[in-house]
Amino acid sequence: MKKNYKIEVDCANCANKMEEAAKNTAGVADASVNFMALKMSVEFEEGADVKAVMQDVLKNCKKVEDDCEIYI
Repeated sequence: MKKNYKIEVDCANCANKMEEAAKNTAGVADASVNFMALKMSVEFEEGADVKAVMQDVLKNCKKVEDDCEIYI
């Protein structure tokens, strides 16, 4: 399953860090961040709990860029 989320991030480099953090989160098959559109697209692994995985994605993104936001 694939879902899109609105995000808030200050620079393209920070968006790249968020993308990498999301990709390295358990339950995420793939993720991409579009800095210009301020959107994150997340593809979840089969059977993953979407809400729990997105909480982990947000935590991991906050570790690399503490003033970013994902509107879950």
